[in-house]
Amino acid sequence: MAKKIPQINASSMADISFLLLIFFLVTTSMDVNQGLARRLPPPIPPDQKIEDQDINKRNLLIVKINSQNQLMVQGKELPINQLREEAKKFILNAEDDAHLPKLVEEDFGAPIGVLKYTKDHVISVQNDVDTQYQAYLDVQNELVAAYNELRNECARKYFHKAYAELDEDQQKQVQKVYPQKISEAEPKNYGGN
Repeated sequence: MAKKIPQINASSMADISFLLLIFFLVTTSMDVNQGLARRLPPPIPPDQKIEDQDINKRNLLIVKINSQNQLMVQGKELPINQLREEAKKFILNAEDDAHLPKLVEEDFGAPIGVLKYTKDHVISVQNDVDTQYQAYLDVQNELVAAYNELRNECARKYFHKAYAELDEDQQKQVQKVYPQKISEAEPKNYGGN
């Protein structure tokens, strides 16, 4: 007589697998707070002509990131930890340097009053197609931090509190003094140079 081999009832295995899958999907957290908050300009109507803007060379700070994630600012290699100070120096032009953006005098209203600032400055970020996303984010973070520090200094000087503590109208007044002008160019192939 043949010995009967006991078999495992597998009819509920699919149900258990499905429940485990649901459990892991629900309990797993994903880190999604990496990215850039940018307000894109509205689309250009099809019948509108696109005009090239002529930007004075002294008003443009060119920041390039090559495929080896090396940072070049105005053609010179610069460590990432010095980019913030370089950007602040460019945005402020405190000494009215002829190689930095032209200072323009404008009345910003009380309590700021009449102030000289670099109205037409632009920071152009250009990267290689092979630049790592983290290097690109690091550059963006340093540039935004430069603007944030300048805005915070302005808020403390004229309103005697941090920029984040200002009301909306006061923040707009400070933003007018330090408008965030970061231009992002299409990625190019710079190679290792």
